[in-house]
Amino acid sequence: MSAEIPEHRKRAIDGMTVDQLLFDQRFAPVGDPRFRGAEGEYRMKRLADLRSQDPAAYVSASKSIGWGGAE
Repeated sequence: MSAEIPEHRKRAIDGMTVDQLLFDQRFAPVGDPRFRGAEGEYRMKRLADLRSQDPAAYVSASKSIGWGGAE
């Protein structure tokens, strides 16, 4: 990562559940600063780590969150 992320942001991201991270990723507006640069990389790595730790929980979260469209 090129820039440092403030420790309070890292702690906040580390404390988020897979549901919270996935929801933010899925419904954030295009170009949202939370998903750009070092913080974006950190968030995506954290989500990938949670997914690899418990793939079933990730799938369950994904299904419950949906895409916000008609189903």
